[in-house]
Amino acid sequence: MRYTFSNKLKIGSIILMVVGALCLGIGFVSAPSTVDEAKEMVASAHGDGHGSAHGSAAEHTNDTHGNDHDAVNAHANTEAHGEDHGAAHDEHVFHQLQNRPWSALYVAAFFFFMISLGVLAFYAIQRAAQAGWSPILFRVMEGITAYLAPGGIIVFVILAMSVMHFNHLFTWADEEVVAHDALIQGKSGYLNPTFFLIRAAIFLAGWIAYRFYSKKLSLAQDEADDNSNFVKNFRLSAGFLVFYLVTESMMSWDWIMSFDPHWFSTLFGWYVFASMFVSGITTIALITIYLKSKGLLEQVNNSHIHDLAKFMFGISIFWTYLWFSQFMLIWYANIPEEAVYYISRIEHYKLPFFGMLALNFIFPLLVLMNSDYKRVNWFVVMVGIVILFGHYLDVFNMVMPATVGENWHFGVPEIGGILFFAGLFIFIVFNALTKEELMPKRNPFIEESRQFHY
Repeated sequence: MRYTFSNKLKIGSIILMVVGALCLGIGFVSAPSTVDEAKEMVASAHGDGHGSAHGSAAEHTNDTHGNDHDAVNAHANTEAHGEDHGAAHDEHVFHQLQNRPWSALYVAAFFFFMISLGVLAFYAIQRAAQAGWSPILFRVMEGITAYLAPGGIIVFVILAMSVMHFNHLFTWADEEVVAHDALIQGKSGYLNPTFFLIRAAIFLAGWIAYRFYSKKLSLAQDEADDNSNFVKNFRLSAGFLVFYLVTESMMSWDWIMSFDPHWFSTLFGWYVFASMFVSGITTIALITIYLKSKGLLEQVNNSHIHDLAKFMFGISIFWTYLWFSQFMLIWYANIPEEAVYYISRIEHYKLPFFGMLALNFIFPLLVLMNSDYKRVNWFVVMVGIVILFGHYLDVFNMVMPATVGENWHFGVPEIGGILFFAGLFIFIVFNALTKEELMPKRNPFIEESRQFHY
């Protein structure tokens, strides 16, 4: 039986895209166009107390210097240095405020792309492991990974525009910054716009190519008289996983960690992988439950949902293990160049930082511990939505402090990004699900999958 994309869902996804695009447009239009506008925005947001305190301190310093000629010269030099520093700070804040709509766009674009990429990894693992329980869900996974190409192209365009100076997201792409930063200069052989975009193109080409050929073999297997296409898909998937593990780590360094070019973590690639993996598995569960509620995927039973929920629980714990391993070592060692990454987030991003931990660890731990709850569809949906929002906050925490700094808000552009890409994701994925039969026919393990009970 084929899925039919309902008019309500289709119109709903289009409305999400339109409203989201309008909100993003408002965010870009509202961004300051001059340094003075940026100063006014900061002043209106934080009040004038900080500026008044600076003024009072300057007047007090000026009054106490007297008329001694050397003291006056020293004071003049200090004031000149202070003015230069103040101008540089104002310019920095201006760039951060200009970055905000770009950052909101990028966070949402990357989040929905990483869901599709996480599903691709899960799909490849099921193929390579020759899992017996999951073939009944392969068409759902193939539908979700249909977002990989359009979503990846959008992320690539944002990255290209960023390194071509349409914004100030990547400080290492700014020649003026690099000229005065010895540390970034030492990384310039790797962090330069041309090599950066070449790597991004290779990553995307490899991921999209695997998705295309694997699905092609999957459909060919349905019409074949033997299992040769299944064996080819097994070998392709096993080889792809090696490529994926390398490129996913490099992608996380390039596309997220390089926002903080002075900071690095050897765990970062695994950390991002855990986030995208659990988000992808959660999305598989949500879409499977939705299709089942529409009378489709009749042979998907509570044991399939239970296994998906087990993965949601297990990978949430794995994500927490990686988060704590990274945080604990850096915090305990207290090396300033490393600790500043967490200090900036704890000082200025308390709510999203600690909220992310509650949603991604404490909540799944408490509610998914019970095995019976993993079989209750509405409960899995509720938990899944919370987990997805928690991992959106995870991406938010990884990107915003480096690009926007303390001048962040969760407002119109951030909501616009979520709405637009949620609408686009729904439209592409559910449209892809209409193209093929939802049940594979000749997978060697399809009968085992149908009879799966746990």
